[in-house]
Amino acid sequence: MASTLNTENREYITWQFEQLNFGLLGGLKIEGLERMRVTLKVEYKQVAVRHNLDLYNNDNLDKLVRRCAERFALGTGYIATAFATLINLLEEYRLEQLKLLAKEKEPVKQLTEPERKEAELFLRQPDLLQRTNELIGQSGVIGEVNNRLLMYLVFTSRKREEPLHVISLGSSGTGKTHLQSGVGELMPPEDVIQITSLSENSFYYFGKQELKHKLILIEDLDGAGEVLYPLRELQSKKVITKTVVYKNQAGEAQTVHLRVEGPICVGGCTTKESVYEDNSNRSFLLHLDEGKEQDEKIMHYQRLKSAGKIDLMDQAGVKQLLQNVQRVLQPIQVRNPYAELLQLPPSVFKPRRTNAHYLAFIEVITFYHQLQREQKVDQATGQVYIETILEDIREANRLMGEILLRKSDELPGACRNYFEALKLHLQQEQKDSFTNRIISRELRIPLSTVKRHNLALLQAGLLHRLPEGDESKGFTYGLCDQEEYQQMKSNITTVLDTILNNIQETQQQPTSSIAAQKPTEPVKPRPGKGKKQNQSIG
Repeated sequence: MASTLNTENREYITWQFEQLNFGLLGGLKIEGLERMRVTLKVEYKQVAVRHNLDLYNNDNLDKLVRRCAERFALGTGYIATAFATLINLLEEYRLEQLKLLAKEKEPVKQLTEPERKEAELFLRQPDLLQRTNELIGQSGVIGEVNNRLLMYLVFTSRKREEPLHVISLGSSGTGKTHLQSGVGELMPPEDVIQITSLSENSFYYFGKQELKHKLILIEDLDGAGEVLYPLRELQSKKVITKTVVYKNQAGEAQTVHLRVEGPICVGGCTTKESVYEDNSNRSFLLHLDEGKEQDEKIMHYQRLKSAGKIDLMDQAGVKQLLQNVQRVLQPIQVRNPYAELLQLPPSVFKPRRTNAHYLAFIEVITFYHQLQREQKVDQATGQVYIETILEDIREANRLMGEILLRKSDELPGACRNYFEALKLHLQQEQKDSFTNRIISRELRIPLSTVKRHNLALLQAGLLHRLPEGDESKGFTYGLCDQEEYQQMKSNITTVLDTILNNIQETQQQPTSSIAAQKPTEPVKPRPGKGKKQNQSIG
């Protein structure tokens, strides 16, 4: 009589069929229902046969049955019955494990009435973004004041139909993962999926709506190459599909269509900006602060924590509050009455996608302020929505200034960081020329990296070679334009501010131009409603 599977050791599952003993070396993989690849040990009276095969491959299974029958001097029918029983048990075990995995997922927390009121009260506070940023710092995310708030808002966009995505860039050891995981902990755990290692096919075996409005965090894009393609499809098309063929117990081929739906919000970290261009085009790129001041902030925090002077209970309370704030936010449509009047600086590369990101980010800020906005109803469709106000655009311009600056820069992020550090160093040392070796030593950057960056700067016309020096002794370089980056930054700020000021001068109330700009006519606010709305924001 057949016994049940012994799964105490998942890496060595055993089963006994009368006098036959079976063992699965390495266990059984849960994902990939279209195949059952195992390394099998079959033993009979101290005689063993070991083989690696797909139990759904009838030809290979028949060969193993005949081989076992010859070695054990048993009938092929008896051996085939044992294998058929084993396959049925393994299928049941695998389906049970998949059900358990679904049950083990983070349960959705139900807010108590005091928790809900506290979160709603916070969302109604004036200077909401500033207060949120302060709490992010109190939760243990040190420095990166602009980046951490921008990332928090991007992660908040997971609740919308057009989520944003973010990639953190910086050299090794600059705290990319710390920033991402720190802000990720402020999102409800049931909405977050952390990825350290995942095969490409694994994405197709999530439930149809299991990833819908989830935040997917990838600690290291360099080690997640296999999953990037389905991730990009989920980002762009909001759905991935796959057709697989497997054989049922009767040996008949059957086709199954797997479909996983988004939208999803993706966050990732990497040191290689150019390698992931397809992903970076779909994402906000955050260049981390690698300066000495940021180093000192982090080390000071580490010292305080080691000395026991960080209140971890207080940090946990702050995290819980911000998680509850996220739970309180509800899906609602956002309309920007000023969208047709907004423009990007002409220096921005790939303006089509950047423009979409810019408008979506403004909407996210409005979405986060939803408890401070009047809900309106579209008379034609009956859809409820809230409207963007000028303060939302002003905050977006402030937070996205660095993003737009980087997207206007011909230099890659790492090269730009080096060039700005080089200019600051030369200014502090009151020098106007340098060599590769001297800068490598003084900035403590590998010589090969310095040479690579200087070559890129020469090709961009930002450095020039001086007459002194040669290839054998080392070239001497000088700066062509010390103010080019600040000038570009000033131009971007001027364009954004000018557009915003023009809108402010021509628009008396934020809601007055809706009818002229939208094909549908929403409910008109009562007299004085728009003015009161502005005053409530502060």
